[in-house]
Amino acid sequence: MKNMWLVRAAIAAAVVVVCAFGAGAQTSDAFGIRAQGMGGAFTAVADDATAAWWNPAGLAAGAYFNMIIEGSTRREPATDGAVPAWHTGTRGFSIAYPALALSYYRLRVSEIQAISSTAESAAGREDEGSANVRLRSLVLSQFGATVGQSLGNHLVIASTLKLIRGTVGTDIRPASGTPLDAADDLEGQPEMHPALDVGAMAKLGTVRLGVMVRNARETTFGDGAAGVTLERQLRAGVALSSRSNLATVAADVDLTRSALATGDERRVSAGGEAWGPTRRIGVRAGVSVNTIGDARPSASGGVSVAPRSGMFLDVAGTAGSDAARRGWGFALRVTF
Repeated sequence: MKNMWLVRAAIAAAVVVVCAFGAGAQTSDAFGIRAQGMGGAFTAVADDATAAWWNPAGLAAGAYFNMIIEGSTRREPATDGAVPAWHTGTRGFSIAYPALALSYYRLRVSEIQAISSTAESAAGREDEGSANVRLRSLVLSQFGATVGQSLGNHLVIASTLKLIRGTVGTDIRPASGTPLDAADDLEGQPEMHPALDVGAMAKLGTVRLGVMVRNARETTFGDGAAGVTLERQLRAGVALSSRSNLATVAADVDLTRSALATGDERRVSAGGEAWGPTRRIGVRAGVSVNTIGDARPSASGGVSVAPRSGMFLDVAGTAGSDAARRGWGFALRVTF
């Protein structure tokens, strides 16, 4: 009973602290190839080095040693030339033990949005009424150190202290002939800020419950209207594993909004993972749906292959309609 009270208290506290806040600038599933293959249903699953991003408390359930090198790219909508639109490019490195993880993540978010030059007339434009687009590029390099603490036999609370170097570049150009990729070339003044993520995970038999507060300490890069704030994000998840731990099903829900170029979103995800008896081959699949406005559903899948014991090649892909997101990612994972 005491352990159950601790679980409920931790989850309730996290909800009270952050549920009133919005979220912005980055999607929750930007990193983690296994997570992307499961449609982003990973908050209560995170048991490898990407727990540093997904839920720091998951480290306690991981292997003695875990190292991951990864990269991915995603865009929404999938149709080239659509406005508004965004795409991301990521790469990361993380190394973890059950009580400590060190991580480096690099994220570039490029955005394009339509504006009217009428709104820019005060800046001296004479082509009033013609279409223009605003380009923005956000580049973040995040260095993190993750530590955790067990509270009894069923609950772990952990945090990732982050140092983030970021730049924001913006520009306004004519809509005609300006692709989204043009945002990749924009540069800004570098800034360095500390930040903090906090996670909790409870394990009750084969059931796991997870809560993640990303950017518990908000940070802002850039100034004025061009500035980008990494606002608090709250995500919760539940996972059910078989007794052999060869199969897992999970579900996640965003409890805050993410402000993207294509509009606010709050996603619900569900997915699963299954391994062969020798753990040399694993497969996963998932779906994700936006619960604000247009649903923009997407489906994901992934495969893991172990060419030798303890070494895995992970790949994942996401696809949907022309209005939904698409992407792919790969990782090299070493564990023992």
